[in-house]
Amino acid sequence: MTSELERVALVEPGRVWSAGEVLGRPGSVPRVAGVYGWRFTVAPYGGLPVDELLYVGIAPRRMANRASRQTLRSRVQYHFRGNAEGSTLRLTLGCLLGLELRRVGSGKRMTFGRHGERQLTDWMAEHARVCWVEHPEPWALESVLIAGLDLPLNLHQNKHNAFHGQLTAMRAVARQRARELPVGA
Repeated sequence: MTSELERVALVEPGRVWSAGEVLGRPGSVPRVAGVYGWRFTVAPYGGLPVDELLYVGIAPRRMANRASRQTLRSRVQYHFRGNAEGSTLRLTLGCLLGLELRRVGSGKRMTFGRHGERQLTDWMAEHARVCWVEHPEPWALESVLIAGLDLPLNLHQNKHNAFHGQLTAMRAVARQRARELPVGA
């Protein structure tokens, strides 16, 4: 079964990539559809495993009647250097690492601010590793992976995970606190 081979490629990858490799070698991540998987050399939160697959994401994202135009390259690079507003992974990691979520700009967007996002980018550059598999319908493979693997940092489709409730609560507290603070930079 193809999805079993792809699962193995994410769970036991032959190669994982660091931020320096992904951002420094633009050709390393293909501009195609697929699923990417994240692991960390240091646990982002106590009790989470090290050097194991903790999160999967997809590119493009399937929307109501079309797919986004994102590719593996654009999504992986954004996770490494974007912000919490555009990256569920960054939002989750920042909350787990205790960074302060803030409303920015008009006050509708939430990020960790310039300083916090820089701290998160630096932490990911040192500790985050990513791998990927190409797949023409990544949303289908993502569902299989989330249903069959222990992926504590995924929330969507993952209510069965033991960490889901705690992570959901942590993110909710961070968002509520951000709404109580003045709009920051």
